[in-house]
Amino acid sequence: MGLCRPFGPARAPPSKDSANYLSLFTNTTVETRHNDLLCLQWPTAPRNVLLTKKNLSPTVTDSLIEYARHIQSSYPSVSLILEPDAAEEVHKHLVSPIYSVCGGEKPSSVFADKVDLVSTLGGDGTILHASSLFATQSHVPPILSFSMGTLGFLGEWKFAEYKRAFREVFMSGANDGYGSVISGDGTNTALDRGTGDPTTSISTNAAPSDNARPTGWSSIRGKSMGPNRGARVLLRNRLKVGVFGPDGSRVGSDNAAVSGEEEDVYAMNEVIIHRGRDPHLTIVDLFVGGRYLTESVADGMIISTPTGSTAYSLSSGGSIVHPLVSSLLITPICPRSLSFRPLVLPANTPITMRLSEKNRGRQVEVSIDGVPRSQTLGVGMEVRVWGEDIRDRQGNWIGGVPSIVRGAVGTEHGNEDNWVGGLNGLLKFNYPFGEEDSGIPGQR
Repeated sequence: MGLCRPFGPARAPPSKDSANYLSLFTNTTVETRHNDLLCLQWPTAPRNVLLTKKNLSPTVTDSLIEYARHIQSSYPSVSLILEPDAAEEVHKHLVSPIYSVCGGEKPSSVFADKVDLVSTLGGDGTILHASSLFATQSHVPPILSFSMGTLGFLGEWKFAEYKRAFREVFMSGANDGYGSVISGDGTNTALDRGTGDPTTSISTNAAPSDNARPTGWSSIRGKSMGPNRGARVLLRNRLKVGVFGPDGSRVGSDNAAVSGEEEDVYAMNEVIIHRGRDPHLTIVDLFVGGRYLTESVADGMIISTPTGSTAYSLSSGGSIVHPLVSSLLITPICPRSLSFRPLVLPANTPITMRLSEKNRGRQVEVSIDGVPRSQTLGVGMEVRVWGEDIRDRQGNWIGGVPSIVRGAVGTEHGNEDNWVGGLNGLLKFNYPFGEEDSGIPGQR
């Protein structure tokens, strides 16, 4: 498995540096109310960048071409990876070749071993699509998102800021000065923001074939971000979802391998059980923490993350939860009983939804992050959901979706609370009816 280059001169596919995966450290250098955010540190400069875009949008396509040209000209050590359709669409507009997935291979089976950084151009759906490319992986590369869609609540950056944004992310972890110096033995010194101690990372990501080509931060002119000005990261929790038959055996997912043990699927937003085209309400037995809670009679049921609390769950009457709150949300869709209210539970609480024998329709639909599963849920089958483990027992970060947010640590932008700004500016939180104003209560 690997990447191929159908778009340009043949060259060996890039390899992801085994020592260059994301390292996240809590921000201890700036004690603010935002110290729950993390600081991005690359042990060595990122090599392989995956670009994804909103489909059927000529404006976004033109922006992607402009963005790719900038990266290829200003960051010669970076290899660009695109999904096959996007690569076919834009490769003729780029001077340098780009990578894509070889024919017959699923992108999700390749990207996990190749991609250091993901950058999206589009709306919230584009971000969810990028996350779904790693739906069976416990590790997701950091995601730099530009809001170019209808809402853009999850993507904080404006495309006009792409030069600053990419440089901020690319240089996060580099030393002061004109790029860090890579020694002849292939080592690179970086600063561990968690302890302040210098650490050594082995650099194995040489350029794919051209040895004369500059690599890493040393190829970039101008001063770096500096050890105390790393990019800020909001780590978004995901759900871990498994489907099981009436006998308790695991039922293969759409992303599972053909043979071997079936895999759980990760969801960034939510998992939904819905009656679909069936005119009858669904009857689902709901278990929380292994104990029977209730029999749900409704159009369906939503189990969402805090990130997904502003999506379908919000439209169904669920609470809005800050993405830093480690929790799960249970939200019924149009329940028959008015006393069935949404619940917020700890993230490590296992939840089971079993289609009841009383259900008049023999099957219901299941979707994960808006994508329906090809296999429906039959009577007696279960959907088991629990929060993703994002830390191990030693306190190391091992999961979640690292989202790059505006403003570097140590800059004047460090005091921005973009989530609050999104509620006011995009979701029009508590927006008065019949008044045209700034969208923020108290401001005219």
